[in-house]
Parts: sequence; structure tokens; C-alpha cells
Amino acid sequence: MKLTKAAAIDYLLIAGGCVLTAFGVNYFYDPNQLVIGGVSGLSIILADTLRRTIGIELPLWLANLALNAPLFALALKSMGRQFFFRTLIATVLLSVALYFTNLIPLPPNQDLVLASVFGGVTSGAGAAMVFKAQATTGGSDMAAFILQKRFPHVSVSKLLFLIDGMVIALGLLAFGPLKTMYAVIAVFVTAKVIDFALEGLSFAKAAFIISDHSEEMASAILQTLQRGVTSLSGRGMYTNNAKNVLLCVSASKEMPKLKEIAKKVDPSAFIIVADVREVFGEGFKP
Repeated sequence: MKLTKAAAIDYLLIAGGCVLTAFGVNYFYDPNQLVIGGVSGLSIILADTLRRTIGIELPLWLANLALNAPLFALALKSMGRQFFFRTLIATVLLSVALYFTNLIPLPPNQDLVLASVFGGVTSGAGAAMVFKAQATTGGSDMAAFILQKRFPHVSVSKLLFLIDGMVIALGLLAFGPLKTMYAVIAVFVTAKVIDFALEGLSFAKAAFIISDHSEEMASAILQTLQRGVTSLSGRGMYTNNAKNVLLCVSASKEMPKLKEIAKKVDPSAFIIVADVREVFGEGFKP
């Protein structure tokens, strides 16, 4: 099967994302016993437990493969072919990356705050890269997908929250409340980094304007800001009167000028301003 340019980029994203995720686990999470959920967190708990109880050193890369193997066996028939194949590659690459990033020397002492923040940044960026390539690194994501097939009335996000919560609870039992509180900080940072990487920063604003002078309002915005305006048909449910709702998307820095124009044309205009993650089209991203 011929590898397309888009597929090649996806696999490069998967490889880069796995390296970043593995670096975050080996450099920040494992040395500081920070468990943020998922198979990587479970691997940290398992490796530490075996080390303390029976003196066996279990490498994280091997624990990651061993814990993911039964999940892949269960998911073989229920996952799409492409998603399953890419997730399998990502899981194997993550284990390889866990092996090699473990060779990076660690600083003698790490601050828990910095470890939780920068661990969240690196692992969040890595996870986002893998998600962009339409794959996951297995673990709790895949477990939630499998359980959702068994319990279709429960959403994947709720099942994922439940699974990761149980792993973090095990981390609480294994490493105590202080490490768990820092792990929660890492979870928060990871989520924010993933959101930023997948959705982008809020760089634009959308204004919805309801006015009895919609034609004059639209003309003023078009001439002054040179931004497109779209008229949407609406109806006031209290008055039962037809209304034109103007929609205008502009850069954040242009919004004060737009509100000034609206106030000048119709001081009683009703304006709603909302954040916009991404805009595609003329005047914005192609």
C-alpha cells in the first residue's frame, strides 16, 4: 500500500508525540512518583510496588507493553482498522521511546511544582500530536472505548474520567496525598496544553448584533472595519417580531472599534461577543 504525504506526516506526528510523552513520563513523572492516570501512571505504580516488595526492577517500557497487550486483544474487533493500526504503532513507539528516554540523565533534585508543570506541558504536547494523527497511545483511552461498547449509554469521556480517577486513587494509596495533589496539577496542565494544541488560542471574536437599524449597522461595519457581515433571520419570542441578527467575526484588537460603531449607530443595540478558536476563509486562515 502506497504511503501518502498526509499519512507520512501523521506517522511523524505519532513518533514525535510518543517521544515527548515518554520524556515527560521518564524525566518528570516517574522520578517524582506523579501518577496522572492512564497506563503510564499504572506502570509507575506497578514498577514501584515490585521494586519495594520483591526487589524486581520492572522497566516502564515493558510495563507499558504488558498492560496494553490485553486491551489490544479486546479491542481488535471493535476498533476501526486505521485507528487500531495507528494506535498499535503509537503504543509500540511509546514503549521504545520510554526505553531510550530513560537513558537521559536526571538532575539530582527536582522541584515538584516544576515537575508537575513541565511534565504536563511535555506529555500534553505529545498526546496532542498523537491525537492530531487520529490515534492514541492505547491505555485508558482504549479501555474507555472498549467499555463504551459494553455500556453504550455512558459516554467515552465519562468512562475515561472514571478510569483515570481510579488510577490516580491508586497513586494516592501508593505515594500519599502530597504527590497526588501535584499529580492533579499535572493533569490540569496536560488538559490545557492538549486543548491549546488541538483548538488553538482564542485569537478572534464573533459579535452577534441585534438592532432595529441592521442595514445601517452592517454598512458602517463594512466601510469602517472592512470585515464581512452576515445577516441571520431571527424572531423575538417576547415581542414575536422578526429581527435581523448580524454576525461579524473580527480580530480581537478590532472588537473595541466594532462596539464603538454599534453604539454610534444604535445605542440600544443588543450585542453578544464570543471567543472564536479558529476561523477559516477570506481574511483569516485559508
